[in-house]
Amino acid sequence: MTHHFTSRRMRFFLTAPSPCPYLPGREERKVFAHLPPGEGPSVNDGLTQSGFRRSQHIAYRPACESCNACTSARIPVGDYVFSRSERKILNRNADVRRHLVEAEATMEQFDLLRRYLLARHADGGMAEMTWPDYVAMVEDTAVRTHLIEYRTPSPDGGPGDLVACVLVDLMGDGLSMVYSFYDPKLERRSLGAFVILDHVVQATLNALPYVYLGYWVPGSDKMAYKARFSPLEVLRPQGWMLLSARERSDADETLARERRMRGGVTTKLGKK
Repeated sequence: MTHHFTSRRMRFFLTAPSPCPYLPGREERKVFAHLPPGEGPSVNDGLTQSGFRRSQHIAYRPACESCNACTSARIPVGDYVFSRSERKILNRNADVRRHLVEAEATMEQFDLLRRYLLARHADGGMAEMTWPDYVAMVEDTAVRTHLIEYRTPSPDGGPGDLVACVLVDLMGDGLSMVYSFYDPKLERRSLGAFVILDHVVQATLNALPYVYLGYWVPGSDKMAYKARFSPLEVLRPQGWMLLSARERSDADETLARERRMRGGVTTKLGKK
C-alpha cells in the first residue's frame, strides 16, 4: 500500500515496506514525488541537495522506520587532490575517449548493462531489467540529463568499443551520477573508479563544485567503495559534513571483506 501527503508545491507518496537491497534482514520504505513538468530541473536541484535521488521523472529518498543508514554523498571537487593510485587509474585509462551523447538509449548500451548486471548484481532488483525498462530509465526525464559513453580506440578509426556508460544529470551546482555501468571483464582498468574520477575532472573544468554519488550505506558491501573518495561530504541532519576518518576506515574494512568473499582482483585506492 502506498500512502501520500502533500506540500505547498508537490504531492509526496510513501511506499509500503519491502526487503532492503543493501542490508540483510532489514526493510526499506521510500518517500517519492513526481517532478513537476516545466519545473523539473530546479525542483530536482533542490531535492538532490536535500538528499533525494532521481529515477526517470520521480525523485525519491529512503524513509525507513527503524534505520537511517542510507546517507547522501557528494565529492567537493574544489578540495579534491588525486592520490597516487587515482592518478594511476586515470593514466591507465588515458586511451579511453569520452563522448557526451543525448539521453537516448541504444542496444549497444543495453548489452553492456546486461553484462555488468549479470556479473556484479545478479541478485539485485535491476538484474531483470528489460529493454523497455532501460529506455524508460534513460529517456523518461524532466530534467537536464545526458549520457557519457567511454570507448577504447578502434584500429580502423571507428567509434571503438563501448567499455563504460554513465547517465548524468546536470545540476546548478554539480553533476549527479544517476547510474553507471561498465565492462566487468576489464577489471585491471578499474572502470568504476575511473568514471567517478573523470567526472571530478569534468566538474572542475566546468566550474561545478560537486559530483553527487547517490547513497553511501555504512555496512553495505555494495556501497562501501564510495567512502574511498576523499574528501567526501555526507548529508547529516545538521547539513552536509565531511566523512570522518573513522567512518572511512570502517568502510575500508567492509570493502576488504567484500573483495575476499568475491575473490576478485580490484585496484586499491591509496591514501591521500
